[in-house]
Amino acid sequence: MRRRPLPSLREETDHKTWRSVCESEWAVYTLVASVGALTYANSLGGEFVHDDIPAIVSNSDVTGGSSALGILRNDFWGTPMSDPNSHKSYRPLTTLSFRLNYLLCGLSAWWWHVCNVGLHAACCVLVARTGAVVARLQRPFAALAALLFAVHPIHTEAVTGVVGRADVLACVLFLSSLLLYHGSSGKHRVWPSVLLAALSMLAKETGLTALLFNVIFDLYRCWGSIIRSCPTRCRWKGDSVYGRVARGMAALALLATFRIAMLQGSLPAFSPQDNPPAFHPTFIVRLMTFCYLAAFNWWLLLCPWTLSHDWQMGSVPLITSGWDPRNLLTLFALFALLALSYCCLVDIEFQRHTPAVVGLMLLVFPYLPASNLFVTVGFVVAERVLYIPSVGFVMLTVYGIQLMWRRTMNGRRLLALGIAVLVVSGAARTHFRNCDWRTRESLLRADLAVLPHNAKLHYNFANFLKDIEQQESAIRHYKEALKLWPSYASAHNNLGTLMLASGRAEHHFLQALKYNRDHVNAHYNLAKLYRKKNRIGDSLKMLERCISLEPRFVQAYIELLQITPHEEKRGILDRLLEIEPNNWKHYQLYGDWFKEKGLWPLSLQYYMSAVRLSVSDKSLAPGNLLPLGSACLVLRTIGQRARALQLANRWQSARSDEAATARRWALARAWRLRSELADRAAKYARVPLITSTCLHHSKLEVPLDEQKPNRGIKENARKFSHKNDVHSAPKRGEVGAEKASTANGCQKSDHKKGVSISAQYKPIHNKSETGHKLKSCRLQKKKKIKEETFTPFVSDHLIKTY
Repeated sequence: MRRRPLPSLREETDHKTWRSVCESEWAVYTLVASVGALTYANSLGGEFVHDDIPAIVSNSDVTGGSSALGILRNDFWGTPMSDPNSHKSYRPLTTLSFRLNYLLCGLSAWWWHVCNVGLHAACCVLVARTGAVVARLQRPFAALAALLFAVHPIHTEAVTGVVGRADVLACVLFLSSLLLYHGSSGKHRVWPSVLLAALSMLAKETGLTALLFNVIFDLYRCWGSIIRSCPTRCRWKGDSVYGRVARGMAALALLATFRIAMLQGSLPAFSPQDNPPAFHPTFIVRLMTFCYLAAFNWWLLLCPWTLSHDWQMGSVPLITSGWDPRNLLTLFALFALLALSYCCLVDIEFQRHTPAVVGLMLLVFPYLPASNLFVTVGFVVAERVLYIPSVGFVMLTVYGIQLMWRRTMNGRRLLALGIAVLVVSGAARTHFRNCDWRTRESLLRADLAVLPHNAKLHYNFANFLKDIEQQESAIRHYKEALKLWPSYASAHNNLGTLMLASGRAEHHFLQALKYNRDHVNAHYNLAKLYRKKNRIGDSLKMLERCISLEPRFVQAYIELLQITPHEEKRGILDRLLEIEPNNWKHYQLYGDWFKEKGLWPLSLQYYMSAVRLSVSDKSLAPGNLLPLGSACLVLRTIGQRARALQLANRWQSARSDEAATARRWALARAWRLRSELADRAAKYARVPLITSTCLHHSKLEVPLDEQKPNRGIKENARKFSHKNDVHSAPKRGEVGAEKASTANGCQKSDHKKGVSISAQYKPIHNKSETGHKLKSCRLQKKKKIKEETFTPFVSDHLIKTY
């Protein structure tokens, strides 16, 4: 069966120059990619904010804390899919891209934003290609659709927020699947398009709707051939529409079954705080609210002025009455949808409004998984889920502009001016919105100004204030969150942690358990409070409940160690090693337990394991020295001091890089040089025992029986001290004038009267014994020249210099 020929892609326009530029495909692609990248250039300096922290910074699947196979078993947030508390968002391809990002550039947020902006630029190119090839827009208007997509402010959460990469990556694969299936060459590459759709689903769940689009649009394009169908025997031929539809539907059913199987028998568990309409008992209220939410999302695409990263908890009140004026917006959106559908169905035979059909399908199909009509989701409104539906929206908008351009000749200048204003205003709004996403504080403050009645925003802002230790402001925002949402259990719990001194902490913890009986942190905080009040029994009950709710809650086990008798701690320590076998702190606790029991060899064994694990911990916290100190103390206690020194040197070498090692060796050489110079200075400052006429002042001792007041002795002592400028400290046993004598003094051998020399000192001059002429001592000559400056120069100047 042969398909009817497609209409020509090139149509005449009045502006030949514009047409020639727009028909140059690479020029169009370069233009739209550049505009898309430049619009988000100011987002490159942003930090990890909002969901980036749990999905990237704290996710072991991203930072390499778990094996690569764990990415295939865990959800987007690093929780096993089999866990009942899992979010059930299975996006291994996005997580794999995060892990590759981490391996290449670590947690430098600049490079992560560069990847997001690059993917957005690629999406802009694919939108231009899809508008021209699949939607059959005229090439200038296909380029205009790509420009409007590039600057649309609704994309800030998906592009500027790093976690939004799931939507951007899914859109790249989604549009690639469409282009392979409905390519300009006339060939339908069904299985490659199925593969790309599957990859898009692994980036985000909405990518599965690419197969639904391919099948239905193929039926639309071949509707005339189906009506005038050949004999039945030719319908299932490999290249026929029936064969393509059959393969597409089979692949869709298979991928949907796989995605349902990944839920592993349980749906994601959400709370009324996440999605209040989904938990309302009345069906009419749920239906009216969900229909209004769909219309509200369409309004955000049309007028993206009120933007927020969080629309939960009171941001969109429930519609409980049919007289609610917001129902008018729902009716208007429903009427527009029905009118577009009617135009497409009436024109199905002639296919004159193919851009409207493509735009409507791209607007509706990718939004269905997030509409709450089939599956309950964990949000009310999320701007990031509108990334792929916005492709359909801009195509509908541009198709309307194309029809107006055709039918109005005089108003084209005004229309062109309106288009220019639309593009520039979109780029300006996106630029300012990117500034809001730079830091956690700026994002929360901007969104609180837009949605002051959102309890979740007050709660998150209070958490931020708590982290920067502004407790008074944090308490005020926690109370505001509870005023807007009284049953907010997490707000009660966090407020209780700030009110320990006021005595109101227990009340807030109990309130948190009242509204959420399974609140793990409230049980844990209450257990700690009871332990401090010496209510050991109540604390034990809370910890047991906490562990039953979260069997892998490490802090609960550590708290349990403090109230458990010493003999019963071993089971808890074994459980800690089972939960986190690579945490050195648990080995440290085990070593302390053996040390208290007096089992030194076993204690040393666990300390050494803690030392080995702490080497791999790259944080510079002082606590990392704790296992090393404990191991060295044990080694010193058992008498192995050399081994303790060797352990310290090896640990320091393993923890340091080459530059730090070089600095350490330089400091060691400087220390050795200072020590050597200090020893030399001490030797120069200390005169050795010299015989002959060179008498040291310590040898001039007056016997106790001859200590008499003698004026001659005092005068000689004053003369002796006047000749020497460097004085020594008085020594025990020296009397009177001898205490003021110099440390390096020398004099001739003519002794004054009244001066008694010790009997142990023998005044013999070596040179007089060999027949040489008696000469004055050389030390005395040198002393007259350099005595005042030489000693302080050596002992002080050289030591301070090196």
